Amino acid sequence: MALGISSRSLRRILHADLNLHPYKMMLAQELSERDHANLRAISAEILEQVPAAAVLSSDETHFHLSGAVNKQNFRYWAERNSRELQERPLHSPRVTVWCAVADFGVIGPYFFEEGGATVTVTSDRYVEMLETFRRPKLDDVDTEDVWFQQDGATAHTARRSLRVLREMFPGRLISLRGDVEWPARSPDLSPCDVFLWGYPKEKVFKHRPRSLEDLKERIQKEIDSIPSELTRRVMKSFRERLQQCVANDGRHMSDLIFKNPIKNCF
Repeated sequence: MALGISSRSLRRILHADLNLHPYKMMLAQELSERDHANLRAISAEILEQVPAAAVLSSDETHFHLSGAVNKQNFRYWAERNSRELQERPLHSPRVTVWCAVADFGVIGPYFFEEGGATVTVTSDRYVEMLETFRRPKLDDVDTEDVWFQQDGATAHTARRSLRVLREMFPGRLISLRGDVEWPARSPDLSPCDVFLWGYPKEKVFKHRPRSLEDLKERIQKEIDSIPSELTRRVMKSFRERLQQCVANDGRHMSDLIFKNPIKNCF
């Protein structure tokens, strides 16, 4: 190291001598009183109307080749949490990935791309994914009791997208303008936000992929290796978070934000 001392000695100085502590940067959306009421009411509605272990939770995310998304092992030392922001490259090469997690396992990954190049998720591309990728993946699964959950992204809630989803999941769509509403600004609740993206990203970027093809191969490998035993615990945790949201009056669940929510699923 530049200081000429070992990492162990440096940590001892920071912790024992300077009384500093490692903090993890956490981001949370601002919630209004109206958001609190919506989160509480919709969480209660899902608990009442949707059977346990019946939700297929879906979403997309970006994996940047720069690895800037990987905040799992980043710490800074200070006397108190100063809520610092970490800058990252504006145009880092990336892939856009869709997955869905349920009690029975993970469906995906699906890469939104054309000619090998990453493309924006539009309603037409979303419907194409639903028809050509998601539908065949559920052929061997009894979907009569499965509820499909998605957020309110424009591509998800376009008329064509909702028409296809209502045909696939009649009376069992959890979404903006669905049979049961999905609340806006609710990352504390979504299984994808709480578990599915953080868990594989941490593993993918340990290998430091050097190309987009390498990145995609790592994503595929890590998603495929997620056991159904783990996803069952994830979806059980989803119900517990809904219950906690109701008990917490729809406010941020600090125990989840400032502890590792992934570990809570194990």
